[in-house]
Amino acid sequence: MSAQKRFFLFAVCLIFSAWGLRAAGRSAKAADSPSGQVRAYVANNKAAILQEFAGLLSIPNLASDQENIRRNAARIVSMLQQRGVEARLLELPGAPPYVYGELRVPGATRTVAWYAHYDGQPVDPAQWATKPWTPVLRDGPLGEGEKEIPLAGATGPFGDEWRIFARSASDDKAPIMAMLAALDALRAAGGSPSVNLKFFFEGEEEAGSPHLQAAFEKYAGVLHADAWLLCDGPVHQSRRLQLYFGARGVTDAELTVYGSMRVLHSGHYGNWAPNPAMLLAHLLAGLRDPDGAIRIPGYYDDVRPLTAEENQALDAVPAVEPQLRAELGLDWTEGHGQSLSRLIAMPAINLRGIESGHVGAKTQNAIPTEATASLDFRLVPDQTPEKVRAKFEAYLREQGYFLVSEAPDAEARKTHPKIIRLRWGPGYPAGRTSLSLPFSRAVITAMEGASGTPVIKMPTLGGSVPMYLFQQMLKAPVIGLPIVNHDNNQHAANENLRLKNLWDGIEVFAVLFARLGHDWQ
Repeated sequence: MSAQKRFFLFAVCLIFSAWGLRAAGRSAKAADSPSGQVRAYVANNKAAILQEFAGLLSIPNLASDQENIRRNAARIVSMLQQRGVEARLLELPGAPPYVYGELRVPGATRTVAWYAHYDGQPVDPAQWATKPWTPVLRDGPLGEGEKEIPLAGATGPFGDEWRIFARSASDDKAPIMAMLAALDALRAAGGSPSVNLKFFFEGEEEAGSPHLQAAFEKYAGVLHADAWLLCDGPVHQSRRLQLYFGARGVTDAELTVYGSMRVLHSGHYGNWAPNPAMLLAHLLAGLRDPDGAIRIPGYYDDVRPLTAEENQALDAVPAVEPQLRAELGLDWTEGHGQSLSRLIAMPAINLRGIESGHVGAKTQNAIPTEATASLDFRLVPDQTPEKVRAKFEAYLREQGYFLVSEAPDAEARKTHPKIIRLRWGPGYPAGRTSLSLPFSRAVITAMEGASGTPVIKMPTLGGSVPMYLFQQMLKAPVIGLPIVNHDNNQHAANENLRLKNLWDGIEVFAVLFARLGHDWQ
């Protein structure tokens, strides 16, 4: 062998040896999970974490309550700054402030942005066991012989099934508290994030995020990141951690059908004067078959088929249907026996409410003058609100209805036999991120490496989150990472957070902070 060839082979060996050492170093770093140290920090600081969380929960947080929504934003900015995060408010006319924080990490080559919202749903205090914005600690769910534990000065030990009750305890202040505590835990463990971190917390998500698109347009440069994690929604009903790679879109409508211009005696005019409640009932019944399949012509034409990998992920989702049927008192479910996870990957039409005439003590033997129904439409890729609205309106016309946007006058009533007032609400399309992207695989690897168990991978979340905006406007992949319990009374009275979910969420976030930069190859 010539000297030139020997030198060439020697150089090749050096190159591959160096590559192998670097790869081994990366693997060692990735395998070096801070879970144990983080868990120890949480165990020793549960009382302090809980007290700080209770302080945040005690501030009313309706998006329409400008004074208190700004108090929330200011409190979160202060909490971020206490952790060394550069934090400030991003302002937009007519909108609650967006809370923004940034933590630059020396040597980090990628940036991951984290989203949550600090506003909450409206409340009816009469339906709550205690005041909605007065956090209460209990040793279990309501109605199961639980006891109230004095929250002030509580030092533990805290049972895994203990819960804190307050508006937004789960949706969505819990992830904000978990992120901040994760920074504390990681620092206490002697670690640091492996990626640059950005935090973006919204103050009007429960009001439909009407200004989010404008905020993305104005602050696109500030919010630039290589990927986003949306921390909203519950974990799987099996209580196992899950990731959701998409979310259904949504639009809604209110329909009003008209009869006589005055209320009529049902004996004198029944079987002759059209009953708007009956007309509306027939119309609504025709929208779906008994198992929930939508009967509107062409409604499924735009539905994007699931990929082989997405189907495989759904096949691996644990079966929780028997548990849920028992928990919810259901003897049967729609969908011809298909799993819940598969059904929420499909479009849906839901009847939110119907109103006409009177019932109970106010019952009258009368034919009402009108009947109103409220619907929400859940969309999947590649449906859009515009196309769904067009198909629905075409369906109404095929049923013989004349569509108006305001209450019809006497002339219109005499001209058209069946009139329906249709008012559309806002809406947005669905979004979905591929499970095959390097970022997707990095998140899965980090979470599974930390927990030692497979994470549940949901191609689509049943609820609606404007994931499409992050994809289309910020040009970055987005994945949902929920941490709260599924039985949290989200959007309802007595909303609660299971404490074990908070402790686990802190650990998950800390591990992702530490590992993403190493696992994202």
